Amino acid sequence: MKFYKKIALALFTIILLNSVVYAKKTVEQIPSTKYPDYAFAFVGKDKFEGFNRKMFVFNQKMNKYALRPIHIVWASIMPKYGMDRIQSAYTNIEYPKRLVSTLLQRDFKASGHETLRFITNTTLGLGGMFDPADKWFKLEPLKEDVAQGLAKCKVKQGPYLVLPFINSTSVRSVLGSLIECPLDPSMYIGSPITAAIKAGLLINRTAYAQPVIKMVESNFADPYDIAKKIWGLERFIKENNYDREEILELALKECRQLLKENENAQSVNVQDDKSESGNLIVDDAIKGYAWYDRIDKNNLNLSDNRLIPDIILENFNPQCPVTDAMRTALFETEGLVDKSIWSELSIWNRSFAKKIKTSSVNVTPKRDDYKFKYILQKDKNAPLVIIYPSIGEGITSHHSVVFAKMFYDLGYSVIIQGSHFHWEFIKSLPEGYRPGIPNQDVAYLREISAKIIEKLEDKYECNFTDRTVIGTSFGAFATLFLADMESKENTLGITRYISINPPVELLYAVNVIDKNNENNIQNIADIKKQVALSASKIIQLSQQKNENKENFKLDMLPFSKDEAKLITCFVLRQKLSDLIFTLENTKTSKRTNIYNLINNMSYQDYIDKYIMPTNCCTKEELNKKTSLHSISNYLRTNDNYKIYHTLDDYLVNEMQLRDLREFSGKNLILFDKGSHLGYLYRKEFKDELLKDIQPVKKLLAKE
Repeated sequence: MKFYKKIALALFTIILLNSVVYAKKTVEQIPSTKYPDYAFAFVGKDKFEGFNRKMFVFNQKMNKYALRPIHIVWASIMPKYGMDRIQSAYTNIEYPKRLVSTLLQRDFKASGHETLRFITNTTLGLGGMFDPADKWFKLEPLKEDVAQGLAKCKVKQGPYLVLPFINSTSVRSVLGSLIECPLDPSMYIGSPITAAIKAGLLINRTAYAQPVIKMVESNFADPYDIAKKIWGLERFIKENNYDREEILELALKECRQLLKENENAQSVNVQDDKSESGNLIVDDAIKGYAWYDRIDKNNLNLSDNRLIPDIILENFNPQCPVTDAMRTALFETEGLVDKSIWSELSIWNRSFAKKIKTSSVNVTPKRDDYKFKYILQKDKNAPLVIIYPSIGEGITSHHSVVFAKMFYDLGYSVIIQGSHFHWEFIKSLPEGYRPGIPNQDVAYLREISAKIIEKLEDKYECNFTDRTVIGTSFGAFATLFLADMESKENTLGITRYISINPPVELLYAVNVIDKNNENNIQNIADIKKQVALSASKIIQLSQQKNENKENFKLDMLPFSKDEAKLITCFVLRQKLSDLIFTLENTKTSKRTNIYNLINNMSYQDYIDKYIMPTNCCTKEELNKKTSLHSISNYLRTNDNYKIYHTLDDYLVNEMQLRDLREFSGKNLILFDKGSHLGYLYRKEFKDELLKDIQPVKKLLAKE
């Protein structure tokens, strides 16, 4: 009890010192780094990082051993529909805090909007359990709190804090919560029954945070840092009202107008290594690649003799390659998610994702076990598919679940592995291992796959009769190197390899990623706004999709080319951040300066620091090792693989695709559009894939 009194006293002191209105705007000095420090940009200096990290670890343990079990029990008693109705009613009675927030912001239109919603939902919505205001009268809900109003009144945010049971907050947010207490009507009714109801409401409301908490803890090497970024970004979005529907509607309108203006023009997807005319831009950055010496320097125009696609994607409405690459993650994929009447937390939820089991194997003594996911058919001898995901993805990769569902429905058992560029992969391997050399990386992937197959076959006393490996992007690259390795000594019994959008030359792809990163280094205020607007649009699209709003259909993404680059680079840099955090053996419970190193490191810098010194080779030698040219003999002489690619993939250029066509012949299927994995939800791709991956009944009939 004394501990909590000290916390309360310290917090109260900080509030007195920080919660004042400033006439002058104060600006903190932003650290000078090569790439933006998003945690600092959105949260400011983490003055109490040592304390915060320790408290974050404490909260993780409390959640794991106390709160999460309670939430699981609650979610298993109450169907999702009931939880949603309770949450809706609770949100409705929070009207006073939203009203005060809009008044503090002097947003009287929003005040009237919220009042109309409250009256409508209280009467027609049976006390707020339903939302006719949104469904019938298009009065969308606003997510307001008093802290937003305080921000509008120029109350200083104060230092970032992690408190018991609260993973992210600030002085201003705590002050806002204190002001909200008397605005809660339930505060003025005291009885044992009321107390029990309020406890139930609290459990119901906080249960919705569990999936996010689990995602943060399981997907990132430093959950504290990502939680801080998410909280800072969320607060910035709320305090600038970027979460309102008009933001998304305006963006979609602008994108549709842009496509309409260009619909009569010739559609040309311009890649980053080409000029508007389709000519290759030749500079020092591309010298040294396998195809460079074969370029006719006097005739760089490739438009007269372009590659012909094998499949045309009708009505795709291409925007730009980087934007198009995001489509698979944001468009609804038919049949991906089985609907359940139960929450994700419930023990009764038997949706496909919940049926996938998690297990592990040990690769290196005294190192962490390697986790993998799997789902087996009732007939344990059924054919098997092993999935290798994109760069830095773990075993919960979205694309992996897409393919797992697709193959499982066809009668295959499925194993999902993580990327060898993922931090959990590093923790399972010998100390000092650095991913980046394909033959070394794939040798470990091969060993792990063998251990997984052996474990499952021993456990279930079965023998997988037919085995396929499928990979996307970086995982597709690894799949082809595995195929080459297995062609010399088939230890896994693989019969088929499927590679989707592999880079042809890894160093070239790295150069493009870094180039996109550098193009997005601008004024920090502009970056904050762009990131927040882009994140808000992603969140709104996801919510609309998950809520199954009537007539939800999206024929394009509401992002400009610059916004798409910013989002993509943010994701890719986070994956690099997780890797470096792990390689440097950083402790999650202590203050760290590791992000000064991380925010100054590009992918090329990673190669220079971690790969080149340990392999003692030149750039040209390294490029050969990390290129599909090094396995061209396998590609030419074997027929047990298939490569799917697109003409507008921004991580390859046309010369590289020409080489791939020469190596692979009919084993390469080219789509005219779709960029990097942006076509996986399309029927054309699924139909083509099914030509190689036949339903198990047909496969067994052939045997």
